[in-house]
Amino acid sequence: MGELTGRCALVTGAASGIGRAVAEDLGARGARVLVSDLDEAGAREVAGKIPGAIAQRADVSSREDCRALVDRAKKEWERLDILVNNAGLQHVAPVEEFPEERWEQMIRIMLVGPFLLTKYALPLMYERKWGRIINVSSLHGLVASPFKSAYVSAKHGLMGLTKTVALEAADKGVTVNALCPSYVRTPLVEKQIADQARVHGLTETEVVERIMLAPAAVKRLLEPSEVAAYVAFLCSEAAGGITGSAQVMDCGWTAR
Repeated sequence: MGELTGRCALVTGAASGIGRAVAEDLGARGARVLVSDLDEAGAREVAGKIPGAIAQRADVSSREDCRALVDRAKKEWERLDILVNNAGLQHVAPVEEFPEERWEQMIRIMLVGPFLLTKYALPLMYERKWGRIINVSSLHGLVASPFKSAYVSAKHGLMGLTKTVALEAADKGVTVNALCPSYVRTPLVEKQIADQARVHGLTETEVVERIMLAPAAVKRLLEPSEVAAYVAFLCSEAAGGITGSAQVMDCGWTAR
């Protein structure tokens, strides 16, 4: 599985969940990976299991940290071919009760951060006339659910960023796509189950059955490895004609 040999990738939020699976998968396909996360120990643990990987702590809501990540890639490799904007978080509350600071933080992490990293990474991709930017969005980048105003707003904004940059970068050899999975079995989703149970007055089992899986045709959570495999495809030469798109893998959630 060496189809990405020689490519250099930056993955944010890579200490666990989808980001970890993506980092490990890209590494297994031959890419050199910069594993980034707010959890420095977790990032180092993941990097230690991927040949040639390096780790760096970063808060992607910080302009300085985003700049430092791209600078690290340039220092280590003199290039950056793949950017996976994955870092994210969730908070579930009605709009009138939503903490304002939390709302702003979520927008910075899931929309401003990807903008900054894209801005800083593009010149390195343009130099080589090749690049892949994958924004890990969500089915909530396409539809809405109650009590998730910050997450839904950020992911919808990320879709707009994806399309705009795709148009700007197309003639320079860079593709930009958003991946929109339904619920994935990650620590983030496990916490959501508890939060949704509290907000809706349901048991955690009822949340999974009645809220998370009820709209889906395929009644299961996705696995992080499935998302990672899709990211790898979008990084491949076979996906060179795909850009500005929302790649939906939602178990039929939005088919209705």
